[in-house]
Amino acid sequence: MSLYEAIQEVAAHYPDRRSAVLPALRLAQEQHGWLPPEAFREVADALGYTPAYCKAVASFYDMFHLEPVGRTVVEVCTNVSCALVGAQQVVEAFESELGVRAGETSEDGSVTLRTIECAGGCGYAPVVVVDHRYREPTKPEDVPRIAQELQGG
Repeated sequence: MSLYEAIQEVAAHYPDRRSAVLPALRLAQEQHGWLPPEAFREVADALGYTPAYCKAVASFYDMFHLEPVGRTVVEVCTNVSCALVGAQQVVEAFESELGVRAGETSEDGSVTLRTIECAGGCGYAPVVVVDHRYREPTKPEDVPRIAQELQGG
């Protein structure tokens, strides 16, 4: 099934096609691995909006990648609840273990480390999200084990 067809199928579930923008962007990101300019054109064409509108929607959400990312994405929530219980130390531990700074992808393209504004797990802070799977709470001493898992060990 083409991306256009998949978006049409999803859009059929919504009375207002604008409601289908988020799931359509998710489908496009799954296909491309991130949201390059052509993904916005594909979503816009399928739903009858402009690529600029689709990009504006995507840019609001941390779950959408506007630049290429690694095969594995590690996200550390740094919002207030997580910050108060050591999120920065968790970020620093990942930077040390993975050899990349927050916002960067490893040279081999295996992992991207990102900080995000909120993962919605405030009661279990600090929250780390690895490929959409929550690790909560995560302490700096947990990071070497997580990094080893990412490297297949």
